[in-house]
Amino acid sequence: MKSATSTIIGILTLTTVVAGGAAAYFYNQLNQDPQAQVQEEIEKLVAQVGELLVLPEGEQPTVATVSDVNLLGEQPFFANAKNGDRVLIYTSAKKAILYDPVANKIVEIAPINIGEGEINPPESEVTPESTPESFEEQ
Repeated sequence: MKSATSTIIGILTLTTVVAGGAAAYFYNQLNQDPQAQVQEEIEKLVAQVGELLVLPEGEQPTVATVSDVNLLGEQPFFANAKNGDRVLIYTSAKKAILYDPVANKIVEIAPINIGEGEINPPESEVTPESTPESFEEQ
């Protein structure tokens, strides 16, 4: 009888520990700073693109995602773009880089002209990622 009781207590203890660990993990995931998560995603993207191309140093890019390639019309920079492609905009270096994360390829690089420090891609065409560093400039 004692062994059956010990087994049940052991199973209940193990279940409690596993449930507590899972609860702590999900609590931590829910309470992470969303801006920190976006910043981490941008850092990973910059690292991926940096493997393919020498990027401007000392500057955090503004990052956007192509959301509807059909709305980009005849813009030469987006001629080979696909939905989901990423755009890295380096305002100080005055460069824009179109990157295909699925194929892991640089699609296009172009110089940019910034009038009075603003870049205003139409929201329906390119969806910006929201980070404090990347959009306070706009």
